[in-house]
Amino acid sequence: MSESERVQPSDVDAAARREIDTPTSEIATFDRSNPLHLDAGVELAPFQIAYQTYGTLNEDKSNAILICHALTGDQHVANIHPVTGKRGWWELVVGPGRPIDTDRFFVICSNVLGGCLGTTGPGSTNPETGQAYGLDLPVITIRDMVRAQAMLVDSFGIDKLFAVIGGSMGGMQVLQWAATYPDRVHNAISIAAGARHSSQNIAFHEVGRQAVMADPNWCAGRYAEEGLSPKKGLAVARMAAHVTYMSESSLHRKFGRSLQDREELTFGFDADFQIESYLRHQGMSFVDRFDANSYLYVTRAMDYFDLAAEHDGLLANAFMGTKTRFCLISFTSDWLFPTAESRSVVHALNAANANVSFVEIETDRGHDSFLLDEPEMFDTLSGFLSSGAKDLGLPA
Repeated sequence: MSESERVQPSDVDAAARREIDTPTSEIATFDRSNPLHLDAGVELAPFQIAYQTYGTLNEDKSNAILICHALTGDQHVANIHPVTGKRGWWELVVGPGRPIDTDRFFVICSNVLGGCLGTTGPGSTNPETGQAYGLDLPVITIRDMVRAQAMLVDSFGIDKLFAVIGGSMGGMQVLQWAATYPDRVHNAISIAAGARHSSQNIAFHEVGRQAVMADPNWCAGRYAEEGLSPKKGLAVARMAAHVTYMSESSLHRKFGRSLQDREELTFGFDADFQIESYLRHQGMSFVDRFDANSYLYVTRAMDYFDLAAEHDGLLANAFMGTKTRFCLISFTSDWLFPTAESRSVVHALNAANANVSFVEIETDRGHDSFLLDEPEMFDTLSGFLSSGAKDLGLPA
């Protein structure tokens, strides 16, 4: 490939690349004496976890909340993002006086295993070769992500988390936490998630992965060594996925069939419609901050998630004997994780005689509602956390 065909890295590209190995976040490192045992049957060592904290850990370490981020999220939940310069992805929820009140709680949010913001992932340097892991990194599962988070929590000397909270893939991690470490979670809040990935969701992910791998710049996953980036494929993957994060009614309300900066159709294949322009913008802004191979790994982790399968096919077995308080939240217009998915988890928790609350929120804004200004969700979070804090005798 000629030099003119190579993608020249922008300042944002360079910043994103630096964050993979040397993040601006805090890092917990684990050497070869403390390996991570993966579901793939191999050990990962050494590895690192990048994380952010907010608030103050109290003396008896009983006020810690772990926030688990969604598919393409990261640890920058309530601070300025070091790559994009934008505000944290859940700043509406996390902060002083917010539903997750950092004046009361000590909040931890880490980048997931397989990610690209400082936690070991396919873009990280493989100490055996000095090159990026690429596809040499073992496939990661949601349970692997949670095991790594547990090691991070251990590093704080925290035996039991006051709460684990997350939406979408983060909600999967919450359920996995409650099933894997039932004695380490007081409160579990899973939002817009389910106990397994549906065939439809796996199908959408496969479309995205094939788009990435069909990009000639992907180079069988070795693009970093070639000085290339499969941005076009990753942008298409993001565009397809973004459609699933919204609802038909919200798309229609925002865009309808309005044209983009023109009065008439062009009878060509430019972005005639506003929705086309919007999706192209979403795709191209995403590739500036996210690694293509990480997209393959984290989507695969969601696809493999099936909590019932880990427990002889019966979901209730995952929660049998649990003392954790559960809160599940769904949104009426979420077709990626419809309310039925949450209800099936609630039914399993009922069968396990668990303490569970469930709220279905009426909204037309689709799956991504958990990232938006949703007062009923805020009230639910505040109320559930306050009642849990009262149970433990934490200050109001």
